[in-house]
Order: sequence, then structure tokens, then C-alpha cells
Amino acid sequence: MPEPSESLRKTYKYKLNPTPEQERDLARVLGLCRALYNTALEQRITAWERCHVSVSRFEQEAELKDIRAAFPEYATIHSHILQDVLARLDKTYQDFFRRSTRSSVGQIPGFPRFQGRNRYHSFTYKEYGNGARLDNGFLVLSKIGRVAVRWSRPEGPWEGTPKTVTLSREADGWHVCFSCAEVPAQPLPPTGKETGIDIGLKVFLITADGQVVENPRLYRRGEKQLAKAQRRVSKRKKGSKRRGKAVRWLGKAHQHVKRQRADFQHKTALSLLRTYDTIYLEDLRVANMVRNRLLAKSISDASWGQFRIILEVKAAWAGRRVVAVPPAYTSQDCSGCGERVPKSLSVRTHVCTTCGLVLDRDENAARNIQWAGQALRGLAG
Repeated sequence: MPEPSESLRKTYKYKLNPTPEQERDLARVLGLCRALYNTALEQRITAWERCHVSVSRFEQEAELKDIRAAFPEYATIHSHILQDVLARLDKTYQDFFRRSTRSSVGQIPGFPRFQGRNRYHSFTYKEYGNGARLDNGFLVLSKIGRVAVRWSRPEGPWEGTPKTVTLSREADGWHVCFSCAEVPAQPLPPTGKETGIDIGLKVFLITADGQVVENPRLYRRGEKQLAKAQRRVSKRKKGSKRRGKAVRWLGKAHQHVKRQRADFQHKTALSLLRTYDTIYLEDLRVANMVRNRLLAKSISDASWGQFRIILEVKAAWAGRRVVAVPPAYTSQDCSGCGERVPKSLSVRTHVCTTCGLVLDRDENAARNIQWAGQALRGLAG
């Protein structure tokens, strides 16, 4: 992880309250962006299959003027939105090529795919003030109008300098995200403490000094309600208004679980960062671990990858440090003497026959993670 910096890039998200006409306009823009994305992807695929020619992002952007002239509906969309659509497609290609190289160990290359109606959810004005700006508490969007915003931060809409504005459609309606640069960090006072954390399924995490955070199992707790919502969708006739209403209810049920999980992880990360200056954790390949069909649902419910991202982002914001260490043998090695004690996943207590240490398996792993992280930084004695 990079060293803490004095200024960061941060995104501020707010709920929009558009009128019915504005909602239709936003949905229309989103649909046209999705169509442009799919058409541009088809153009790239066809050019390669027929002529073995790679079409670049800039070549496609040069065609936007002709597209806007030939199709009047695209002339009603701000040019920056259309340019961002092509930039997104180019990014998916670059990610595909990166994952296809031998250096990307453990990453599965996935070729860019066509976007269905339920997969394309947002569009972006790539320059604040050019097509999207604030005016007297309203969000003014080019060719859409003044949209009411539900402001939820009394201290102001953002800090730093706004760069981009993204409109996204979620289960509960439309939201706006302001991406701001040069946001000043807010370092927490130093505590002089370090710890290792072992994340798991029995408990969400345990620290090297034995502090336990229970696993809330939010998806498991909400499965009954989710199943009920899914059954309601299945019983409705495709294309009917009642099915659309049931789909929205299902989406809100999933969104509720998602927000519960994010809230729990944000609070857990903040609690750790208020206590420790440096936190060591395992550099897990979660994408590989969810291939285990017996544990996939539980691992996805715990969302270890999302928690690591949240912890690292908050650490940079708070002037703390998060260090990832190799996960090999952290559960098998004895944290007291270093002797390797093989054990299956069902064995929850570490018992060392060499030094006699008896300890919870996860706490033993957390201590090993801390030693490994300190050795990585050259601090171990």
C-alpha cells in the first residue's frame, strides 16, 4: 500500500429527486449510452475478425460527430457523456489484455461483453462545470434541466475540487456521485500500536491481541426475505407491470443487504484504524477461494475483498498503514516457536507439541500475520 498522503481523491454520493419527466430523460440517456457501448464493441470485434485491425478509442471518438449528425437522438446528449462511454469500453479492453498476460497470476481473462439492460447503470460527465454543475442547491444537467438533490452532509456537498459527475440508477432511484481531487486528509492521532488481523467465517476477524469481531452473516439472515421476493418475480408474467414492480422489490431487498454489509464493514474498519497505527492482513486471492462450492456463499457474504478495499481507503484518509503479507502457512505455523503444525480447516484450536502453546486457531494466525508483516517492513527482532 502507498504511504499516506496529505491530499486524496474522494467521491461524494447523494440521492436525486427527479421529476417523472426527468426520470424518463435520464433513462433515455442511459439507454442510448448502452446502445453506443454495444455498437462500438461490435465494431471492434467485426474489424478484428474480418481484417485483423484493432480499432482504437480515439478512432471511435472521431466518428461521434457523424453519429450525432446521422442520429438526432444522440445530438441531444452531451458529447462528454458519449466520449466517456467509449473510454469505458477501451478500459475493458485494456483490462482484458492485462489479465491475459503471464504476469497476471491468478486473474481470469474475460473478454468484453455486450451490456444488457440490467447491466449498464450509469453515465458520466467527465468535467464538472461542462454539462453538469450546481446552482442554488440544484444539479443542473445539460439538456435535462435542474434536478433536486437530497443533500445529506450539513458541512457542504464536497471538499476539494470536483472533477467528474456520474449519474447512476439503483434499486431505489437515481444517485449522483461527485469525484473530487485534492481532498485534504484527516490524520488520526498516533496510538503506537500495531496488530495483525485474520479474517474468517466463524468470526469476521480476530486481532493478534485476541479482539474478536463477530460475523454478522447478513446475506444468510436476509435469505428468507430474498427468497420470498424472488418467488414473487417468478410468479409474475414477463413484461407485465406487476412483474416490473416485483423486480424492483427484489432489487431493493438485495440493496438492503448490500448496504447493511457496507455499513458494518465501514464501522469495523474505522474502529480498527482508531486503535492501531499499522494493520497487517493476508493478501488473499478471494476470487480463487469462492470456487469452493461449499464455502462460496459464506465467503461472498463476508465479502473479504470489499473489506480490504474499505480498510485501505480509510487508512490512507486517516494517515494509517495497511500492509498485506503472503498467506502461506499463517494458520499452520506456531506463533510461539515457529514449528509447523499441520491441521485441517475443521480443527479450530492450535496445539503445539514443541512449545506447548494452546491458542485459538485464528488468533494464532493473526499473530503470525503480524510477525510476517513486521519482518516485511524490517521491524521484527
